[in-house]
Amino acid sequence: MGIFERIASEIKLMLRRPPRQQFAAICFRRQKKSGTLEVLVITSRDTGRWVIPKGWHMKSKLPHAIAEREAFEEAGVKGKAQREPLGHYTYQKRMKGDLKVPCRVQVHALEVKDMVRDFPEAGSRVLDWVSCEEAAARVDEPELKALFLEFGKTVPQSRKKSVQAA
Repeated sequence: MGIFERIASEIKLMLRRPPRQQFAAICFRRQKKSGTLEVLVITSRDTGRWVIPKGWHMKSKLPHAIAEREAFEEAGVKGKAQREPLGHYTYQKRMKGDLKVPCRVQVHALEVKDMVRDFPEAGSRVLDWVSCEEAAARVDEPELKALFLEFGKTVPQSRKKSVQAA
């Protein structure tokens, strides 16, 4: 690599913006009869890809509270998200004008207590309850795949009743 290529590379690195921060929830429940763990995946509104509820920072809201709010707005989920994150993943958010912005998503586990039919984004997304392995197979982001697989191995047994499938 010549000196000009090296300088250009260094300048590009210096001008690169840090990733934008989002907060998300892995929503989970257990089947009533078998106790089998299920997680919620939803489709994105723009591309139809399988994702989890996530959103941008909100002034004066803690990260886990943002994850709870996004789960309600995007999927009609009510529940409590854990304060401590499960982990993070990164992806390229497609913005208007086909601009791609790097995003870092902090993920919180959210045990589902209730679901409502009437929520802000009802009708604009498809929701599906699946195993952690199936969720990992559906999402595109490698780090999110790994989070689902690890979550399936480590999720604690619930002390309180969550919404359970029949």
